[in-house]
Amino acid sequence: MGEESKITVKTDLEIVQEAQMQHISLIAKKINLTDDDLEMYGKHKAKLPLDIIDQEKVEKSNLILVSAMTPTPAGEGKTTVSIGLTEGLNKIGKEAVVVLREPSLGPVFGIKGGAAGGGYSQVVPMEDINLHFTGDFAAIEKANNLLAALIDNNIQSKTRNLNIDPRTVLWKRVIDMNDRSLRHVVVGLGGTANGIPREGGFNITAASEVMAILCMSNNLDDLKTKLGNIFIGFTFDKKPIYARDLNASGAMALLLKDAIKPNLVQTLEGNAAIIHGGPFANIAQGTNTILATKMGMSLANYVVTEAGFGADLGAEKFLNIKCGAAGLKPKALVLVATIRALRHHGGATKDQYNIPSLERVTIGFSNLEKHIENGKKFGLNPVVAINSFVSDSIQEIEFIQKKCAEMGVTAIVSRGWAEGGNGTQDLARAVVDNIESANNHFKQLYDWNLPVKEKIEIIAKEIYGADGVDYAKKAETDLKRIESLGLSHLPICMAKTQKSFSDNEKLVGRPTHFQVTVREFEIAAGAGFLIPILGKMMRMPGLPSIPASEGMDIDSQGKVSGLS
Repeated sequence: MGEESKITVKTDLEIVQEAQMQHISLIAKKINLTDDDLEMYGKHKAKLPLDIIDQEKVEKSNLILVSAMTPTPAGEGKTTVSIGLTEGLNKIGKEAVVVLREPSLGPVFGIKGGAAGGGYSQVVPMEDINLHFTGDFAAIEKANNLLAALIDNNIQSKTRNLNIDPRTVLWKRVIDMNDRSLRHVVVGLGGTANGIPREGGFNITAASEVMAILCMSNNLDDLKTKLGNIFIGFTFDKKPIYARDLNASGAMALLLKDAIKPNLVQTLEGNAAIIHGGPFANIAQGTNTILATKMGMSLANYVVTEAGFGADLGAEKFLNIKCGAAGLKPKALVLVATIRALRHHGGATKDQYNIPSLERVTIGFSNLEKHIENGKKFGLNPVVAINSFVSDSIQEIEFIQKKCAEMGVTAIVSRGWAEGGNGTQDLARAVVDNIESANNHFKQLYDWNLPVKEKIEIIAKEIYGADGVDYAKKAETDLKRIESLGLSHLPICMAKTQKSFSDNEKLVGRPTHFQVTVREFEIAAGAGFLIPILGKMMRMPGLPSIPASEGMDIDSQGKVSGLS
């Protein structure tokens, strides 16, 4: 479950099952859309056509990015705060829409649970959003695996063979499930009729480059171009091969013709919510689609969106990659902090997270302090949202607010989980004041055209606080490949543990005097970025020893239980 509350002990699922959802056409009407603008998926979900996007309105809208301090394994409630802040903004008379990512089934059945918010700050229908929703993930999976099938088919073919060297093929298949046994596989066994044997593997769908491309595309033509630019590998005579060489992009785009359209749903208080795309922030760019963000900005004066995990991952990528590609300029940055996370970074063990300790919070504040400093490097003076838990003490809250004030930052207690919009009005006012102060002047941290190592070093030193960067032998080889392909100008999408500023998850708080190590690179030429892989990061997670799925069920009446 999310945060505890003195007011209710209901689970997130019980809260949404008791809610009275409005027909999606009524939600659309609130943001000046008609039934003709919607492609209905039942009573409570709809696709939105891309022609709703209005660039003039986009440029006038106030974009608010919600990120967080370095989280505990359960997360600190960015989605809950994003939804709650949107409810609060509407409560104080502002026209606000929340724009979020879609959940991946892997974490839903694994350890983190769903991604529809929590308590009285949720988007609904929660069960649908956390499961198959409108089929976007399935379409991405099929487009990804179509390309994989075309590659193996061409290697086998005798009529239009591109002379692909199977040993160089980088493209993997994907599945939307945590399944460590699929990380490394061999395909093509069983005789000549089954293809050419080669090593391969699976990524989770959220880590697919097709997911990244969907999120980075500006329209259908741009989507097709980016799909065609996917780098596959080399021929036997060392020539690079791209998806366009296999004439794959048209069919892949066809599979994505509906998935490219953002999804409209609602919050528990009947405000509009747009949900689209779902890349992870520790192994991908961690933000919803450019199209969904611009859609929200075309429909509301205030748009709240979030970027995954801590601000060293999701926010850094949002600000350096997505904003650079889409020309977006956020007006405010909200950093979610919890006192349990501060205790964690101050040395508390999991069984001590809910035990008040001003000493641990004092030590752990160094982590939040670094994230605040990082926000200012982008020209954004953050607002800190203290996501409320029942175990928070007055002394701990006052300490955080005092320390933040010393840094010129406002820290507000957010009670969205327990009270919905009524508990986030103070936060909403603080964010509006932050925007209207006109003190935020967004700037990117680095120039995309800098050398690859220099861009990585800027992120490592400025954002993580590292002393420097080491490169494994494979990473150095990959860098030569990147340079030979003419891709050095692309921005950097770091794949790094979400548990630490460093690449060592055990270094909590604000580590100093450390190096980060780039093990290897993945090339996302279609999506338009390079992925340095730090430490032991995997693009296919595994399930925990006791998966969340063990507590899930559905009864004969269709009532779901155990989903969170």
